[in-house]
Amino acid sequence: MTDAEKKATYQEIKDYVLEHSGLKVSSLYIAQVKQKCGIIERENYNKPKSEDAKQPQCPPEKEKAIKEALKHFGMV
Repeated sequence: MTDAEKKATYQEIKDYVLEHSGLKVSSLYIAQVKQKCGIIERENYNKPKSEDAKQPQCPPEKEKAIKEALKHFGMV
Protein backbone atom coordinates (compact mmCIF):
# COMPACT_ATOMS: atom_id res chain seq x y z
CA MET A 1 0.00 0.00 0.00
CA THR A 2 1.15 3.54 -0.70
CA ASP A 3 1.09 6.23 2.00
CA ALA A 4 -1.96 7.79 0.37
CA GLU A 5 -3.85 4.48 0.51
CA LYS A 6 -3.08 4.08 4.22
CA LYS A 7 -4.80 7.36 5.13
CA ALA A 8 -8.53 7.24 5.64
CA THR A 9 -10.52 10.46 5.75
CA TYR A 10 -12.34 11.45 8.90
CA GLN A 11 -15.63 10.70 7.13
CA GLU A 12 -14.43 7.18 6.19
CA ILE A 13 -13.47 6.56 9.82
CA LYS A 14 -16.83 7.90 11.06
CA ASP A 15 -18.71 5.69 8.58
CA TYR A 16 -16.68 2.59 9.55
CA VAL A 17 -17.26 3.16 13.28
CA LEU A 18 -20.99 3.72 12.76
CA GLU A 19 -21.34 0.62 10.58
CA HIS A 20 -19.35 -1.73 12.84
CA SER A 21 -20.22 -0.47 16.32
CA GLY A 22 -23.33 1.66 15.90
CA LEU A 23 -21.56 4.61 17.55
CA LYS A 24 -21.39 8.12 16.15
CA VAL A 25 -18.01 9.77 16.69
CA SER A 26 -16.87 13.33 16.13
CA SER A 27 -13.80 14.58 14.31
CA LEU A 28 -12.52 15.84 17.66
CA TYR A 29 -12.62 12.33 19.13
CA ILE A 30 -10.88 10.89 16.06
CA ALA A 31 -8.15 13.53 16.34
CA GLN A 32 -7.68 12.76 20.05
CA VAL A 33 -7.33 9.02 19.40
CA LYS A 34 -4.96 9.60 16.47
CA GLN A 35 -2.82 11.78 18.72
CA LYS A 36 -2.75 9.06 21.42
CA CYS A 37 -1.64 6.57 18.74
CA GLY A 38 1.19 8.86 17.66
CA ILE A 39 -0.37 9.93 14.37
CA ILE A 40 0.74 13.53 13.93
CA GLU A 41 -1.82 16.07 12.75
CA ARG A 42 -1.11 19.58 11.52
CA GLU A 43 0.37 21.73 14.28
CA ASN A 44 -2.68 23.93 14.92
CA TYR A 45 -5.21 21.18 14.37
CA ASN A 46 -7.43 20.32 17.33
CA LYS A 47 -6.27 23.17 19.58
CA PRO A 48 -8.86 24.98 21.72
CA LYS A 49 -9.84 28.48 20.61
CA SER A 50 -9.03 30.00 24.00
CA GLU A 51 -6.70 29.07 26.84
CA ASP A 52 -9.45 28.16 29.33
CA ALA A 53 -11.70 26.29 26.89
CA LYS A 54 -12.92 22.91 28.11
CA GLN A 55 -12.60 20.21 25.50
CA PRO A 56 -14.68 17.03 25.79
CA GLN A 57 -12.64 13.84 26.05
CA CYS A 58 -13.38 10.74 24.01
CA PRO A 59 -15.29 8.07 26.01
CA PRO A 60 -13.48 4.69 26.27
CA GLU A 61 -16.01 2.76 24.14
CA LYS A 62 -15.71 5.29 21.30
CA GLU A 63 -11.91 5.34 21.62
CA LYS A 64 -11.87 1.55 21.23
CA ALA A 65 -14.12 1.73 18.14
CA ILE A 66 -11.95 4.45 16.56
CA LYS A 67 -8.79 2.42 17.21
CA GLU A 68 -10.40 -0.58 15.49
CA ALA A 69 -11.18 1.65 12.48
CA LEU A 70 -7.60 2.95 12.38
CA LYS A 71 -6.33 -0.64 12.43
CA HIS A 72 -8.77 -1.56 9.65
CA PHE A 73 -7.41 1.25 7.49
CA GLY A 74 -3.80 0.31 8.30
CA MET A 75 -3.03 3.59 10.07
CA VAL A 76 -1.80 1.96 13.30
